[in-house]
Amino acid sequence: MDPERYYNYTDIKVFDGTRPVIASHQSESSLQDADEQDAEVVYTNNQLSAKYADPTLVVGYGMLLKNVVKIANAAGIEPLFVMATDDKQRSFSFGGMTKTVSIAPKFDERLYHNEHIVLNAAQRCGAKVILWANKEHPSDLLICEAAREGIALFVLFQSDKTLSTWQEAEATRMLPKAEWRLCSHCKLTHAVAEMEENGWRCPTCDQLVRLSTDERIALTFDAGSFDEMFCDVAEKDPLQFPDFDAIIEKNKKRSGHDEAVRVGTAHIHGIEVATAVMEPSFMMASMGFVVGEKLTRIIEHATSEKLPLIIFATSGGARMQEGLVSLMQMSKVSAALGKLSDAGGLFISVLTDPTTGGVTASFATLGDIILAEPGANIGFAGRRVIQDTIRQTLPADFQTAEFALEHGLVDAIVERLEMRDVLARLLRLHGYHGEEDADGKVVSDAREGTMTSAEDSVDHESEGAPEDASGDSVPRTEDLLGALTASATSRLNTLREGLSSLAENVGQSLTEQTSKAGLWLALQRKGIADAPSIRPANTTIKESLGQREAEGNSNWESVKIARNPARPTSLYYINSFVDDFFELHGDRAFADDGAIITGLGYIAGTPVTIVAQEKGADLKSRIARRFGCPQPEGYRKAQRIMRAAEKFGRPVVCLVDTQGAYCGKEAEERGIGGAISESLQMMSSLEVPVISAVIGEGGSGGALALATANKVAMLENAVYSVLSPEGFASILWKDGSRANEAADVMKLGAADALELGIIEDVIPEGAGPAHENPEQTAAALWLFITNALEELGTLSPDQLKEQRYARFRSF
Repeated sequence: MDPERYYNYTDIKVFDGTRPVIASHQSESSLQDADEQDAEVVYTNNQLSAKYADPTLVVGYGMLLKNVVKIANAAGIEPLFVMATDDKQRSFSFGGMTKTVSIAPKFDERLYHNEHIVLNAAQRCGAKVILWANKEHPSDLLICEAAREGIALFVLFQSDKTLSTWQEAEATRMLPKAEWRLCSHCKLTHAVAEMEENGWRCPTCDQLVRLSTDERIALTFDAGSFDEMFCDVAEKDPLQFPDFDAIIEKNKKRSGHDEAVRVGTAHIHGIEVATAVMEPSFMMASMGFVVGEKLTRIIEHATSEKLPLIIFATSGGARMQEGLVSLMQMSKVSAALGKLSDAGGLFISVLTDPTTGGVTASFATLGDIILAEPGANIGFAGRRVIQDTIRQTLPADFQTAEFALEHGLVDAIVERLEMRDVLARLLRLHGYHGEEDADGKVVSDAREGTMTSAEDSVDHESEGAPEDASGDSVPRTEDLLGALTASATSRLNTLREGLSSLAENVGQSLTEQTSKAGLWLALQRKGIADAPSIRPANTTIKESLGQREAEGNSNWESVKIARNPARPTSLYYINSFVDDFFELHGDRAFADDGAIITGLGYIAGTPVTIVAQEKGADLKSRIARRFGCPQPEGYRKAQRIMRAAEKFGRPVVCLVDTQGAYCGKEAEERGIGGAISESLQMMSSLEVPVISAVIGEGGSGGALALATANKVAMLENAVYSVLSPEGFASILWKDGSRANEAADVMKLGAADALELGIIEDVIPEGAGPAHENPEQTAAALWLFITNALEELGTLSPDQLKEQRYARFRSF
């Protein structure tokens, strides 16, 4: 606004409720001149008392509020109101100069910038004028909403420090009429549009707000693809609960929907799914008969139509007004999910805020994969109930999604705006794909982030087929990798370079017996190695080992190399050649053990399950992961993930790198021995290919728990033993200092293990140890895995189990 339109009189500029007026002791004529120049109605103090009668609300706190109240009071503005909290009522009355409007029990600066609170306070005191006594400018939302309610909102003129000049606030943009929603975390109400603009987070506390089913469906599924089903399920009132029908009708009106869940089919990136989305505004999505029946019907539909199932859980639990009938829904829905699981169907459960009570104790925690939104309240008994029962103060993060992740109860926490793409990734990893058009592109809506076909996501422009010495083309490495997403292009180039450099050194580190096992021949077959480099046929394991000893590279040297802090860990290899890796957490019972990493991804275009022991790349992560020594919950997490791999027909790839299972009181209390034995038995009976590679240390049963496989290999400088050399020397010779001697006696090196038939392959590390040329080592490990996947992929489930049994039966 033009500052020349404002006149700074010695007296106070006040208001008539709709426009500014100037209270002054100047003459009538001079006031009239000012009026003509300013195009504003002005009044003398005498005229003011007759003209001004509407209540005024002053919004602010601190000294600025106090000074504005003094000036307004001196100007004779009344009635004058300020917003005050219950604990500050007296101080905000300023000795009787103002009346107060209570807005909250306790003072919080954020209350004085909340549009809904300000408008509500103005409505309660009947104010037609708001004097904004805050340093920050009022929001466009407040200005627009105040104007709609006929309230004039004035702010201090920016260049006036005397508080005597005010101007009517103007919005920088016109906003549509607000729809309001309460944040369940900070208990402040905001405009829904503002929350959406903020990524569906509360503008005040930044926590995720609860979504309606309409909002959830629009945010998650392809536009217009949701086809609602089973809307005709009739309500039941088994307890003849007082006013039951009235309660239902009230919640129908509030939510705009017939019940607390909506079910049907929809598409995500063109992939058809069965889905259920719970409505928090309908009796807090409590589960009664209708909810249980609709859930059961959509689960049965998913089973019969072989559709993946996604349920967004939001609920306060069982519906108390329906008593035991509500309780029975827990068993009914769980039984239906059991049938879906038996039929090989995928169920992804998404836990949102809140997921509690009978819903948590039934379908919400039965997902093959369980995802949670950040900060979601997840639990069985309520926080207050627990505290009153056990008389203990619970931690601040108790029963949050983050608490659930730490304690192994969910697979991952996914940001709300990323949920759609994460769900699409998981669906593809489980073998579900969208419809394709004539060009082979996935049919989907045109949202930002929509995925294209895998073929389109690889950059082919610089990818020519390599040629051998004769000029004939050989198979391209990218052809062996299969369909990759765009992020895999750099991995592809790194693997190609690693394999090429490996070919120059591999002949010096592979024995003839190793080449017969297929690795060297695989290099030749894939156009990476030249035949003249093959090690002569008369070279034996013992000669190779003798050469290593002569060069000072004994088994003890391998132990030191395997323990080298710079040696690549499992995560390095996963990042090198596992595409689109999605980590899954937790044993669903107690904790998430960082010493074992599990997840899904692609290797050479094949969906696989990864189970890997991880030591950590630096001291901080090594301490957090206990230097790769798993607890019982780590092995139980691995078992859970492997069972899921069997259910969905995915090969299992294990990377072994541990000194042994964790040795401690808590591990014994939670059954470390039983956890390992369960792993051995479970792996022996899996009906999918299992491939294991020892990449560093393979210590005792802690390593074997991930190495009961169809094919096992070791990196060239890895070690595999019944216990550590130090422990061996201490037990047998009562002298732990003789560990270097024990290392050779134990035959723990890769060459020894190959000669004993413990492993099928020794994987070369290239020109030197893996920490000196990790790319070559990663390429060789990838080559072993891809060949094993190809070979084992031809076997039936019974053949895989028999081959694995025979392999260990021979020892």
